[in-house]
Amino acid sequence: MRRNGHDCFAAIDFETADYGRDSACAVALVRVEDDRIVDRVSSLIRPPRSEFVFTYLHGITWDMVRNAPTFAQLWPQLNRWLRGVRFLAAHNATFDRGVLKACCRISRLELPNIPFECTVRMARDIFGNYPTRLDCVCNARGISLIHHQADPRRASQRANSECCQIGRSSG
Repeated sequence: MRRNGHDCFAAIDFETADYGRDSACAVALVRVEDDRIVDRVSSLIRPPRSEFVFTYLHGITWDMVRNAPTFAQLWPQLNRWLRGVRFLAAHNATFDRGVLKACCRISRLELPNIPFECTVRMARDIFGNYPTRLDCVCNARGISLIHHQADPRRASQRANSECCQIGRSSG
């Protein structure tokens, strides 16, 4: 049974193929209820263009996503998965919020009415971490991390690390 309310949030992490915010090529979500990770989901996404600029960062190529679902095909299922979450956490929330907004817009899907919390801001304001790159923050907080790799489970691990960072901010 899924919980709702103050004790339920999700971390989200998008990877993009190119400079367009509508070019999501992978997404990972981690659901947290009562300070426990209760579910994870991740998927490759076929972006609207076959050009990949950021393969050097995440390892994802057009050949890997050519048969993946589009954002329009995938998001309704993920949106249902998010029911009841109080907020979405993301490291550099402006980026992930922008990707979600652009992908919903081009897919003609309603943008979910879920606020974002930024773990970059939390790292600065709560922990005093500088620099605030995710690897630096996780290292300072004692959280293991492997990110920007082709396997969407790596993005899920990154989202998991963000959940741990948030959980440690309340303690």
